[in-house]
Amino acid sequence: MMNGKEILKIFGFEVQEEPVSIYPYSPVYRVKHGDKDVVVKRTQRRAESVMSYITMLKDNGVNVVTPVKLQVANPQKYEDTNFVVYPFIEGKKYAGTEEEIYEAGKMLGQIHRLSPVSNTYNLLDYDVYDFNQQEVEESMEAIIQHANKAGIEIGTELKTKLLESVASQQELAHAGLPHVTTPHDFKANNLVLIPEPYLIDSDNAMWIPRIFDLALALLLFHNEHKEAPDRVFTIDEWALFLAGYKEYIVLTDQEKVFWEKAKQHVFLDEVMWLMAEYEEDWQNASQQKLFHSLIRVLIDGAGYKL
Repeated sequence: MMNGKEILKIFGFEVQEEPVSIYPYSPVYRVKHGDKDVVVKRTQRRAESVMSYITMLKDNGVNVVTPVKLQVANPQKYEDTNFVVYPFIEGKKYAGTEEEIYEAGKMLGQIHRLSPVSNTYNLLDYDVYDFNQQEVEESMEAIIQHANKAGIEIGTELKTKLLESVASQQELAHAGLPHVTTPHDFKANNLVLIPEPYLIDSDNAMWIPRIFDLALALLLFHNEHKEAPDRVFTIDEWALFLAGYKEYIVLTDQEKVFWEKAKQHVFLDEVMWLMAEYEEDWQNASQQKLFHSLIRVLIDGAGYKL
């Protein structure tokens, strides 16, 4: 277990008791810094690269948290993990209104437009094209088990689609798709509305095919969020998100050709393990509905175009 008190101490925050994380999946501590609240959280191993990238976004008018100025270096390393202190942003949570969806699409478009043409920030370079049949078999076993316990029937089509994705990985890897630098976790629980969206987590920033980032937003925008609808965007909502996005970005014909395969690949990479790993999510009614909706989009999501 990580020692929260020690993590806070390296930044100069003294607390009497072991702090409690405000996020269930990783250490995120809210503490006072003078009269302001700040958040101490984990960031990736290329911490300095991420910080210079998000500082560039902020300098160009994107509402995104950047490290707080402290008496000590920020970010810092604790054991083998990098931590950073960001301001705590007050605002309301996303509730799935049309205006919020449109504004979120606009924000992602703005972020993509600010991407350099090559990986000049030296961010992690996406290279996950090595899934195999056995991984799908094992994940499907776990998914079917969790679903059965929750009283849900999973048909054979999901596995068929996932195996199709395994088969088209190399084609995607060698397609020469346009890449962008992006925070790459663009979803509702990383946005605070004040009232326009403010991005509070860019710590997964990477260099990745642009349509993979879009596919992630389509699939997981409503994941792990109490106020969001417990489903993927509707086709109309997706059109709205894209309308905002396209104020800044013109997608290429090649991206439109590969969109279906990209969507399947991102499901394979980001959604399959979520469904296989977290049995408790299948027992949670809203997450269960989201999973159901995700499977439907994978099997029959032709209406979700670019």
